[in-house]
Amino acid sequence: FLDEMDEAAKNIGAVNTIKIFRENGFRLKGYNTDAYGFHHSLLPFLKEEHHSALILGTGGASKAVAYVFKELGIDCLFVSRTPKNKEHIRYEDLTRSIIQHYLIIVNTSPLGMYPNTSAFPEIPYEYIEKNHILYDLVYNPEVTQFLEKGRGNGATVLNGLKMLHLQAEKAWEIWNE
Repeated sequence: FLDEMDEAAKNIGAVNTIKIFRENGFRLKGYNTDAYGFHHSLLPFLKEEHHSALILGTGGASKAVAYVFKELGIDCLFVSRTPKNKEHIRYEDLTRSIIQHYLIIVNTSPLGMYPNTSAFPEIPYEYIEKNHILYDLVYNPEVTQFLEKGRGNGATVLNGLKMLHLQAEKAWEIWNE
């Protein structure tokens, strides 16, 4: 069990980095570095029109993504096969107006990850435009079907490799400070 958590880990409800403190006894502190990695990998691509986001999937990674959007003042809506509340909708409920309103779409599910590289989230890609950002937390393969479909409509596309690097660097920094 942890003795304490940083603010991000508390709010997200997930820890991916633990630091052992040995002064004055033995203490464990949990951190969430995924939020840091996502935040700093997305930030350079945000424009004024990016004020709302769809989060595809409701697993652990989605919570870090939602935390970052809240910190940035970006409204978000979860898309799930089995919606849990009013902040969640089903994939089949995605309409043209929803896709055109939510200009950031983040895949937090494992769909498209090696070895199932032909899989992709079932969203109406025909409504994706050049002002969209499609971000896939998957980084193997480098370009998933989700990203390929977005790129085909002129969207900015990002995979999760930069997020992975940044969160790992943050963990290293925590362990060595």
